Amino acid sequence: MQPASIGTLDSELGGGRVRLAGQVRTPALLSVADLRMLPQQEAEVSFSCRKSGVRRHHFTGPLLVEVVHAVEPIFDPDERKDRLRFLVSVLGSDGHRAVLSWGEIDPEFGNAPVLPSVRMDGDDLDEQGPHLVVPGDRSGGRHISRITEIRICADACLRNRSG
Repeated sequence: MQPASIGTLDSELGGGRVRLAGQVRTPALLSVADLRMLPQQEAEVSFSCRKSGVRRHHFTGPLLVEVVHAVEPIFDPDERKDRLRFLVSVLGSDGHRAVLSWGEIDPEFGNAPVLPSVRMDGDDLDEQGPHLVVPGDRSGGRHISRITEIRICADACLRNRSG
């Protein structure tokens, strides 16, 4: 996978490109084609949508945890559980955002098979951009269409709070 430079302007996002940023060593700009180069998983999901009722779809894409590992989140190597204070924020082109904890997607903890999908119901998503798929969610609130950014960050406020 050879991601583009992260120096791309916001106006150049779209067309299926996703910015990976935050507390990472190698920020990147990935296309759907880049995501397709990673090992692919499949997911059959159904969820309730407030406006259109029950929706069922078949998605294909890489595991989110593998995508974010590619940009090397900055975890403290001396603290095994340091990664558990990290959050993964996923933003869609319409401004809709969902936040997951690192522990949800980490194979040693929640191991949820969350995908930034590159195909939906047999159709490629190259022009639209990937969709965030959270298998097991009963509602479609965390389904993000047309992902434009995935940001990885630690919440320092939680670490420094007392009582």
